[in-house]
Amino acid sequence: MSARPDYDLLIAGGGMVGSGLAALVAAAEATRGLRIALVEPKPALAPLPGEPLDVRVSALSRAALRLLVAAGAWSLVDARLPCAYERMIVWDSTAPAAGPDTLVFDAAEVGEPDLGHVVENRAVAAALLERALAAGVTLIKSPVTGLELDADLARVALGERTVTTGLVVAADGADSPLRRLAGLGGEASAYPQEAFVAHLGSELPHGSAARQRFLPEGPLALLPLADGRVSVVWSTRPERAAALAALDDLAFSAAVTAASDGVLGRLTLSSSRPRFPLRHFNASSYRGIRLALIGDAAHSVHPLAGQGVNQGFLDALALAAVIGAAVQDGEDPGDPRVLGRYARPRQAENALMGAALDGIFRIFTDERPLVRRGRRLGLGLVNRSRGLKRLLIAQAQGS
Repeated sequence: MSARPDYDLLIAGGGMVGSGLAALVAAAEATRGLRIALVEPKPALAPLPGEPLDVRVSALSRAALRLLVAAGAWSLVDARLPCAYERMIVWDSTAPAAGPDTLVFDAAEVGEPDLGHVVENRAVAAALLERALAAGVTLIKSPVTGLELDADLARVALGERTVTTGLVVAADGADSPLRRLAGLGGEASAYPQEAFVAHLGSELPHGSAARQRFLPEGPLALLPLADGRVSVVWSTRPERAAALAALDDLAFSAAVTAASDGVLGRLTLSSSRPRFPLRHFNASSYRGIRLALIGDAAHSVHPLAGQGVNQGFLDALALAAVIGAAVQDGEDPGDPRVLGRYARPRQAENALMGAALDGIFRIFTDERPLVRRGRRLGLGLVNRSRGLKRLLIAQAQGS
């Protein structure tokens, strides 16, 4: 580079993935001396003591947990009582939950204490931001309004000021302004579904198990919470979503209870119930000139397996490792050849995961009799194959 930039690394987007990358790079020995900026107009605020659990939660894999531990943020997240889940129970609406064709993943099968943790999104983002700032990262509370990329520097317009950086990372969400400014496209398709999220009290204990029932209109997931409630993610057709939104709390609770086949007894709504559209997206490239994409800026998948944020954390881990290796070897982290070591494998892996989830969605919403019978028997066959289950668990854990 012909001129020394203002920052060695600038990350746009202070959500879980962007703050995670900032904290991880700032904490690593090889990259501790880099000048890092995190651009986020509305940084996450840590929940106040005793404040109710926010409705937006995620099921983090053990690979994601490694990032939080490496960044020094897990102890802060742990204060908000994340719920470890030890089992995942998956069944089709054509079969009973306790029947032979139910798929059960158990952490004990792979020698782990759990399969992951259900965490509060804002608590994770705030914890990672806190660790990033403590490690010397500069927080810039401004929107990105312009971008110029050339072989030597990236110039990022932040309102009325412009800063330069050796590498800019877009972690600014599914509608990424940076991706658009960089001229990077991708394949996008909308699912004919919307998803509700809500917390509900349950009549029966959840037993630290995550559950997912495949219904004809889409999957219903029940994630365990540390306070004994469950977090529901219900994907359904837009017209059904509109009808559910019009129900009062009592009727909505009854609808979720019926959709879950009563596996946890009567469910009672105890939170708001926002809904959002679903889509599938994978960027045409995860890199540009002195630019890298991570998280939702690079890819979006159906939430049926809870892999969205986990894929984003794997992006952050991979990019942090590539940056660290480049610094140790005296290379320029913004060099296209260096960024290719991140972009090519992550794009391929995310495309494979997206295709797999898209295929599962299509199979489980296909109501032809032979398909219904085949998917039910398929779940049972997978459940009886110890080796295949271990492989699927390892894949979901990012290992």
